[in-house]
Amino acid sequence: MSLLIPLYVHPGEDPGSWHRLIGAADRTYGVVINPADGPGEGPDPAFTAAADALHSAGARLLGYVDTDYGARDPELVADEVARHRDWYGTQGCFLDRVAPTPAALPGCRRLVQGLRRLGTAPVVLNMGVHPAPGYTRFADLIVTFEGHWSTYVSAFSRPVWTARHPPELFCHLVYGVPEALVPLAVRTARDRGAAVAGPVTGELPNPWARLTPALSERGA
Repeated sequence: MSLLIPLYVHPGEDPGSWHRLIGAADRTYGVVINPADGPGEGPDPAFTAAADALHSAGARLLGYVDTDYGARDPELVADEVARHRDWYGTQGCFLDRVAPTPAALPGCRRLVQGLRRLGTAPVVLNMGVHPAPGYTRFADLIVTFEGHWSTYVSAFSRPVWTARHPPELFCHLVYGVPEALVPLAVRTARDRGAAVAGPVTGELPNPWARLTPALSERGA
């Protein structure tokens, strides 16, 4: 199981979590860099240092960019992806709030094709739900669940079409997981056809301000 790590806390506020993340970089699918709900207006020295250390540890870095369900100008999205790359050395991107509908698919495909021409890879699409199947043709990874552990346990359903694709295409991001159940959350994602997971114990409004304990679970 690979772990996707959206750690949305400043390195200066919680250096311990960042140091632990750097030490466990080999267990990650990727680390999402998110200084200011995107790259911000200029390089943040603390994030630059963290990104350099993660690179040295072998981590793959993904720049966070919000698409606002397709409402944002694709050129602005591409500009933010480029700033992440130039300032923090990101290889790929984590596109958040991606519309999952068939109607939005052509626009998303054009956006991803444009990002690939810039050398961006991998491209992660975060819908938080299962999208129309056509998105699987151009995404490297799709987040098909983002929500609370209680919902994940009681209300998750997996469309039949997902079984036709490798589990490496899918990711589940689950928050509010009791710490003792984090290994179970990782196993549950695997059983539900997702080879990438990101269980955290944090709660809203920012559950991703905490590092997942799964990084210390060597048997997960």
